[in-house]
Amino acid sequence: MGRRTSSSLTGAAASSRRTAGQQRTIQRQQARRDAADAGSDSGKKKPLQAGPRRQPEAPLPGKRLAKPGRESDMALRPRFTAPGYLGSGKLDGMAAIVTGGDSGIGRAVAVLYAREGADVAIVYLDEHDDAEETRRHVEAEGRRCVLIPGDVRSAAFCRRAVQKAVKAFGRLDILVNNAAFQSHADDIADISEKQLDMTLRTNVHGYFHMVQAALPHLPNGGSIVNTGSTTGLQGSKNLLDYSATKGAIHAFTKALASNLLPKGIRVNAVAPGPVWTPLNPADKKPADVRKFGKATDIGRVAQPEELAPAYVFLAAPACASYITGIVLPVTGSVGAI
Repeated sequence: MGRRTSSSLTGAAASSRRTAGQQRTIQRQQARRDAADAGSDSGKKKPLQAGPRRQPEAPLPGKRLAKPGRESDMALRPRFTAPGYLGSGKLDGMAAIVTGGDSGIGRAVAVLYAREGADVAIVYLDEHDDAEETRRHVEAEGRRCVLIPGDVRSAAFCRRAVQKAVKAFGRLDILVNNAAFQSHADDIADISEKQLDMTLRTNVHGYFHMVQAALPHLPNGGSIVNTGSTTGLQGSKNLLDYSATKGAIHAFTKALASNLLPKGIRVNAVAPGPVWTPLNPADKKPADVRKFGKATDIGRVAQPEELAPAYVFLAAPACASYITGIVLPVTGSVGAI
């Protein structure tokens, strides 16, 4: 028995030595590949280009915009027309309100909603030239468009905006809450009460007000789509108040989805990562704007036309009739949640 045990141990030792040798062989092979890669640019992150057309990459123009930020003033105009997206009647006969629809994500959403067959009301602050441009594109898609300027911080304005949209279209099926205010601060002590109030009332109160105004008109099968943010998922050290509002929007989306289940109204949110819109050039330092989006896994900023299909998906009964209460991350990075 002792001899057999000794023999087994000897065999096990030999097997272990072979395995260790194989591991060292694998290590040497990888070391040779590493050495061959050294000095080449193969290890540098290259932005992913996976769409129907090549999108802009860093460095981006660092031009600072005056708030609230006009798309017409941007040196590099955001892309919103989505020429590779073909409509298929997913929203035929519907009517939508898009807040912050004059530019950026809101404009891209308005255009694709129109391409899918919906009439669109654009709610915006005072960027009239941008809003007119959005209307031209919505009407070019063969749909009606009304422009409604005003401040979503006001509940009375939100009620008037909804009434105007319903009067124009005779119905309301979709509400997209997208209007936002953002101002960076390196230190929480630098966030004034005025800034905090502006951020909270625009980004949170405005969503509440629009939902309260729209709800009496939304039918069974209607939809609410809120714009959240990656900052609401992961936070941002320089956007403390903005991150707080986006986290609130995500929670609001889930709570409202549960609340409206008996009415047959679905509520979801899209959480974008960095997107090339007037919001950031009107806030960030020029040096930060130039490299905006570069830190994502995809390695570049998104264009609004890359976000808009997510809003179509969540609003369209043909696509998302079994989806409510989700926050859909479109962040350009792996493992967004």
